[in-house]
Amino acid sequence: MKYKIIFLFLLSFPTLVTAQSETSTVRNLDECIALALKNNLDLKRQNLAESTTDINFKQNKNALLPNINGFYNLGISNGRSIDPFTNAFVNEQLTFSNARLGLDATIFNGFKLINSWKRAKLNLKAAEMDTEAAKQELILNVTLTYLQALNAQDLVKLAKSRLKTTKDQLDRLKTLFEEETGNPAEYRDLQGQFASDAAFLAQSENTLISETINLNTLINTNETVIPASLDQNSNIDAYGYSAGDIYAMALEVFPKVKASDYNLDAANKGVAVARSGYVPQVSVFANLNTNYSSAARLFTETGTNIVETDDFVTINNQSFNVQTEQSDFSTNDIAYSDQFDNNLSSSVGVEIAVPIFNGFRTRNNVALEKIKKEDAQTVLEKTKLDLKQSIKQSFNAMQTAFERYAILKDQVVAYAESFRINEIRFNSGVSNSVDYIVSKNNLDNAQINLSNSGYEYILRVKVLEYYRVGL
Repeated sequence: MKYKIIFLFLLSFPTLVTAQSETSTVRNLDECIALALKNNLDLKRQNLAESTTDINFKQNKNALLPNINGFYNLGISNGRSIDPFTNAFVNEQLTFSNARLGLDATIFNGFKLINSWKRAKLNLKAAEMDTEAAKQELILNVTLTYLQALNAQDLVKLAKSRLKTTKDQLDRLKTLFEEETGNPAEYRDLQGQFASDAAFLAQSENTLISETINLNTLINTNETVIPASLDQNSNIDAYGYSAGDIYAMALEVFPKVKASDYNLDAANKGVAVARSGYVPQVSVFANLNTNYSSAARLFTETGTNIVETDDFVTINNQSFNVQTEQSDFSTNDIAYSDQFDNNLSSSVGVEIAVPIFNGFRTRNNVALEKIKKEDAQTVLEKTKLDLKQSIKQSFNAMQTAFERYAILKDQVVAYAESFRINEIRFNSGVSNSVDYIVSKNNLDNAQINLSNSGYEYILRVKVLEYYRVGL
């Protein structure tokens, strides 16, 4: 009875696991890839990095435009200060205001701005290739994990079939054992085999759950995605490209190679930017200024009168005061807007900055940029070398998996016929349980190995296609 309970529990285990999540959904590979491209967090971070590079590119591009800045202030000064209207010292509360509009444009600086813009553009292209590489790698990982989950599904099916076959024989022998007409050793052997098959099913179920978790981690959605079944046998065909063909194609389309190429070109522009520090910089400027002061007054002549001065003249030993004609004025405040109009001043000019000595800063910057260039060249060469080695290893693994699959297909046919014969002989009482169990295990293991090799071949082909044209 306990073996029946174990058997029924293991057969219902996937249903029990699935029932725990009400949002479980069976999806095909294309749907899983689409969800991963939308929700994967690592890909989102790469997209943010590309957006940052895009903003840097725009900043370098906009640096080619002139700088135009405005300035305005309004304040109150108490005590002794300089009147901005007359430049004279005053000792009173003074309201002041200034406004300025300035333009500054670089005409020539050794093509530093242009080369900086081109370098930023190349960095943006490299970032775009990094994003594309991240997408392709994510698609590959989802595909491989999806296939591994399908392989785990098939292993669970094989384990269930294996356990059911053992249970059928165990039930038959149990009847003979209870009637004391059969060999008790054979019954005990089948009991041990049933426990072994049950343990294998539990292990297969655990592997399936683990692969499903890995797949859902990549997809990162609220629902629990279960991969749709796939007949991998229909995809087992000989691969039509050589390792050399794949490598030649990968050099043209593989995003990581393109990103390294763009980084090398950007490093070349970095050297040109650093060298511009040796060249004089020519720029033009223009300014428009005005100001306001509450101390400013408008004086209007209203008439004249005669006033005595402190001076004297002597005539015949008699002193007389000197009188003079003095104009009378009325005082009026000058309006804020009028002062801004009247006090306008402007200036334009050309400025040349000649580098004479800056502590060898420019020379060191050029040396550093050359090192970055050599490093970018090394990264490009290493990327190509790693790509070539990975393609060779994946190609050899693919060929091995294909040859192994073909051999295991013949092995399954042979062991299936052997098991059919041994099962008939065992049921007829001609052979013993040892021969039956050995024959059964041979067939079960061969079927498991065939399933594994089939999925391994598909995985290797997917990896090679990832290198060849992307996924």
